[in-house]
Amino acid sequence: MEPWEWDEATWRGKVNKVRAGRSLKPKAWKDGARCAVALSFDSDHETNELRDGGESIGRMSQGQYGNRMGVPRILETLKNADVPATFFVPAVAALLYPDEQRRVIAEGHEIGLHGWIHEVNTKVPADKERELHFRAADTLEKITGIRPVGMRTPSWDFSYETLKIERELGLIYDSSLMADDDPYELVEDGEPTGMVELPVEWIRDDAVYFNMNRFTALRPYTPPTSVLDIFKREFDRAYIEGGLFLLTMHPHVSGYRSRIFVLEELIRHIQGHEGVWFATHADIARFARENGGA
Repeated sequence: MEPWEWDEATWRGKVNKVRAGRSLKPKAWKDGARCAVALSFDSDHETNELRDGGESIGRMSQGQYGNRMGVPRILETLKNADVPATFFVPAVAALLYPDEQRRVIAEGHEIGLHGWIHEVNTKVPADKERELHFRAADTLEKITGIRPVGMRTPSWDFSYETLKIERELGLIYDSSLMADDDPYELVEDGEPTGMVELPVEWIRDDAVYFNMNRFTALRPYTPPTSVLDIFKREFDRAYIEGGLFLLTMHPHVSGYRSRIFVLEELIRHIQGHEGVWFATHADIARFARENGGA
């Protein structure tokens, strides 16, 4: 049936499968902070090419840049600023670069689930999606010694089974959906789940401004200075509203010499404000779950 032929039960069922429930924005953040800041980095590396069955040596070399240059520059920036962050890592990328993951953990950051090979969840059969996420969790735990407590789905692609799988995994948060600016509780089929959503948005993602594919019409169109301005404005409004500022960046996108300043200057701008709490996604999710929704 075409969508215009659906009965009300059908279209309501699709809409209500996964919804935003109660807000989990606390009245104040940890230690009375006015604004929470969650910096995240999706260390996709070669999996962007592998997940589509690609064999482009050029694109895989771009992914390797994320490991060789991007992650080290990002970690150095975070170390100099003394702020924690969360890295979402496909299991295949972690297997390619286990020492990178161990360094991330050793320097006080969090590693979250990001699929097996950056697969598109809605194109994977339900039983296979479950197996891949569980295998990814086991792999990251084996490499780092810490089992992940949160997930960002690859490409923010969320299937009808994803939330159920996340709950089976015992995760405390997801960071793939976009129904709010601030944390909220996920509702599945009308029932509150207790899972915290830390919402993302393409506006707060570096890839949409900088990605390049020479075989398509995908070309960078925004100068780094303008991207910095957008990110600053997103933070400034979050600060005014006493909310969450969550940023998504990619080592193979923003780790370049001409772009790393965006992260450096953004952190300096944020640190110029009083009452800001930099934290991992896991720490923010725990705090929101315990103190939000009042």
